[in-house]
Parts: sequence; C-alpha cells; structure tokens
Amino acid sequence: MRLFEIILLLSVTILPFIKRPLLQRIKSNYLVAILGSVLILHLLIEGVRWQMFPAYLLVVILVWRIKAVDITQKAKFSFLRGLGYFFMLIILSISWLLPIVLPVFDLPKPTGEYKVGSESFYVKTNLDELITEDPTDKRELMVKVWYPVQTEKEELEAERYVDQASREGFATKYGLPASALNYLDQVETFVYKNAQVADGKFPVILFSHGYGSKATAYYALLTELASHGYVIINMNHTYESLGVTFPDGRKKYFDYDYQRKISAHFMEKMGPVIEAFKDSLSYDQRHPIVRDAIQDYFEGHIQDRWAKDMFYITNLLNDWNNEGLLKGKLDLDRIGALGHSVGGGTAGNLAMKDNRIKAAVNLDGIQWGKKIDTVYHVPYLYVSADWPADHEDINSHIYKKKSTDYFYETKLLKSAHANFMDIPFMVTLNSVAGTGEINPYLGNRIITELTISFFDRHLRGIETKGPERVAAEYDLLEMEIFKGDSLL
Repeated sequence: MRLFEIILLLSVTILPFIKRPLLQRIKSNYLVAILGSVLILHLLIEGVRWQMFPAYLLVVILVWRIKAVDITQKAKFSFLRGLGYFFMLIILSISWLLPIVLPVFDLPKPTGEYKVGSESFYVKTNLDELITEDPTDKRELMVKVWYPVQTEKEELEAERYVDQASREGFATKYGLPASALNYLDQVETFVYKNAQVADGKFPVILFSHGYGSKATAYYALLTELASHGYVIINMNHTYESLGVTFPDGRKKYFDYDYQRKISAHFMEKMGPVIEAFKDSLSYDQRHPIVRDAIQDYFEGHIQDRWAKDMFYITNLLNDWNNEGLLKGKLDLDRIGALGHSVGGGTAGNLAMKDNRIKAAVNLDGIQWGKKIDTVYHVPYLYVSADWPADHEDINSHIYKKKSTDYFYETKLLKSAHANFMDIPFMVTLNSVAGTGEINPYLGNRIITELTISFFDRHLRGIETKGPERVAAEYDLLEMEIFKGDSLL
C-alpha cells in the first residue's frame, strides 16, 4: 500500500475509539479538517481507486459522528451502539483487506544498462484462422516489441500497465466489471512509447504467453530482458490470449466456446496418465502410457498453431530489419525463443522446427506432441515451479531425451505456476493468485537472472554470471546440467 492510503486507513481505524478524548482537547472542526486533509492528499497524490471505497465510506461516517457526538454526555452501551460498532468492524476489515490483496504495486526496476521502449506491430497473415467459423478468415496478429533505449536528453513518457483489451478479458474471466482494473493506470512502468532504439544490433527473443492469460502480463520479466540488450517479440496469440486490440479498434477476446470444444475429450487422453501416476507404477512402466497420451493432446495442437504464429513472425524479421523502427537493429544470427506455460512448450516446439532458433527457455510449461521421441539440438533451459509431490510430472518423461547441446533442468522452490508472471505483484493473497510462498520480488529476480545468464551465454556468446552461478547464489533454485545424455 501507499503512504497516504496507510495514513487514511490508520485514521479511520483508530479515531472511532479515541474521538471522545480528542474532542475534549481539539475542536470538532479541526479534527474534521485533519481527516479531510489526509483524504484530499491521498486523492490528489495517489488517486482514487475502488479498493479504497470502504475507507472513503468510513471517513464520511466518522465526520458525521465527530460532528454529532455530545462529549458532555457519558457514552453508554446500547444494542444499537454495539450493532454500529459491529458493522463498522466489518467495513474496517474490508477497508484493509482490499488494498492489501489488490495493491497499486511496484514493478521491479530494471537493472540493465538500457532504458526500455515498446511498439506494437500489426500483422495480417496468410494463415487460415482455425478458431473462427468463417472459412475465409485469415489469422491476424498483434505483437508487442520491447527494445533497448539509450537516451539522456529525451523526455520519455511511460506507457500504461497492460493494454485495455487484456484488462477487459481479465475482468471477464473473473466476473468483474472492466472498470475494476482501472486502478492499474496507477502502476508505474519502466517502458516508454515513441522512443528511439539504442545504437547497435541486438539479439532477438520471441516470447509466447500462457494459454488464456494476458499476453502482456510479463512486464517484470520482459522489461528486465530488454534492459540488458535484447529485443523481445511479445506474441499475442489471437483468441487464446485474454484480449487484443487491432489498429482499426476491433477487439478480440479469449474464445471460451472454442476452448470447451477442443478440450471436451480431456479425460479420454489424460485419464490413463493420471491413473498411471496414482498407481505408483515405475518410471519405465509409466513411460509408454504417457507417450501414447500426449501425442494427440489438445494442448499439443495449440502449441503447433502458436509455433506457426512465431515462425511467421520470424520470417518477417528480415523485412523489419531493413526498414522502420527496427532498421539495422536486429542481430538475426542470434534468435532465441522463450515462453511460459503453454507458451513455454511452444518455445521448445519452435526450437525443434526452426533452425534459426539458437537457444530456448521453457518457464513451467509442458511440451506436448513429438518431443518425447526426439532431442533438442540447441541449448535449452527448463524452469519448473515447485509442484506438490502428487503432481503428474509429465515433463520427466517428455524430457527423458534432452539435447545434443546443453540442457538445464531447474526448479524454483516455493514457487507456483503463476510466479513466472506479474500476478504475484497484482494479487498478494497466494490462494487467490495461485502463487507460491516465495517472495514475489525474489522469485522474479531469480527467474530473470537465470534467463539472462542463459541467453547471454548461449545466444550472445558472452559470460556474465552463467546459470550455474545463479543457482549457486540462491538456495531456492535447484539445477542439474546435462550435455548430451551426460549429467555434468
């Protein structure tokens, strides 16, 4: 919470219990003025947000009680008085809970040498749109490019945190009005619009988001990467992210009907796998069951579609490098892939199919499909959340065959699936956010340092820390390193 929010909440918490003694020493008008001044300072400096509405209500009630109380009369307990305090305590609890659980949070400040700019690119592809019912539809994509900026003179304006369509899709997902996320305007970002790309050529990383998530809900991760001298191509997989806005104003949201359609036979595929893990079969007994189940699983088809999106964008990079904002700025001999959840599996999918991808990172995603029968031929970093012991560890089978190059198998202890996003900053209650016990800022620092050290070594060919040194620095990071089939 912010300073004047805390002062205001402390005021409405303490004053109801000490107003009589105070009014014997301070005139009621002065007390009201002090309380009003705190409220005005909060509104002017920090701004109104709906999470503070219960506190605003308590201010109104307090002002009324301060003006109405007769300090010449001794306070007497009555049923109505007790009922009033009971309801006040309920409102007071809500007043503290809402801004704590849904704060105006601070994003981690990027540590790289560059400031970070962003721009959105619209791409009308020649790919058939498989999700809509119109057979003539062609796939449309919006990608956000995060890039290094180096300027001391230019006045830069920070962009808003998360685009409007993503906010609206998020609100719909959780049954909220779209206006419920307007308070995110008060979150400071370190990403600037209309900024010139820094001098030099920079490696490119294609990033794929989680299924049904906000495509741009990875500010902490992607801003940090760009500040260290990477150009990030942030995919927004239309109809399977929470929202996207095209240049003509059209908005497309997550298609829940399509999700229900493609996942309808989930248990037919995954039921045998779940039972195989429950039955405590040996790894070798379980492996063919897993192998058969994952070949035609619906998330594998999603990853195939998304890999085609990323392949299409990769084909455009040469054109983008010849004109426009990114002219001469892309090092197309150094292209990597990165993703989270379904997007993490997609990064691996792309790395197997496109030899332009020189290194890939999977943040807690399962790579469905054919990977179980083959190996990577590029350096690969897999970061797992700290799943409970009864979780079906499908990746232990998928990654049985690893890579002819380096393969880093890591686990971030005390983390959960959502810790790789901005979610733990947005929602502080773990049970609501689906996050682990790890401090969100520490978790983000470990993830970003590990990812940067991996790409620095295997994409840029430079040694900064190196992934093994990152693992050595943090007790919450477990790591095994393989080269070919050998554990190093």
